[in-house]
Amino acid sequence: MRRYEQIYILRPSLSENEINTIIENTNAVILGEQGSVIFLDKWGMRKLAYLIKKESQGFYVFCDLAATPKAVAEIERKFRIDDAVLKYLSVKIADSITAEEISAAQESAASKASFAETAKEDDDRGSDEESSEDRHDDEDQD
Repeated sequence: MRRYEQIYILRPSLSENEINTIIENTNAVILGEQGSVIFLDKWGMRKLAYLIKKESQGFYVFCDLAATPKAVAEIERKFRIDDAVLKYLSVKIADSITAEEISAAQESAASKASFAETAKEDDDRGSDEESSEDRHDDEDQD
């Protein structure tokens, strides 16, 4: 089993259900070959640097996974066939990964995700407080 990082860009016109279906199908291929998904992150809608298949935006999905080369080849085959996938990139991170390393990586990814979510919530609260302070400053000047 090898460790891979995979990013794929989906058409912006897809509904949330269609996006989730593509992600679930991709994960099913990985799990069907006794692989595992270490971390999955939906980056969301982003502007593309250049047009891809006449699209200027795309929905980005990042996946850190442990799988066999056969599973990655099958995922890439499906991506080439599926018109909803604009682009994809699979990068091999490690030649081998053990079950212990997979569980440690999953725990690390989960803790980073929870930390990032907490930081985002703090930023959101901070920007709300700054906005209310700005409003109070504007009132004081009048």
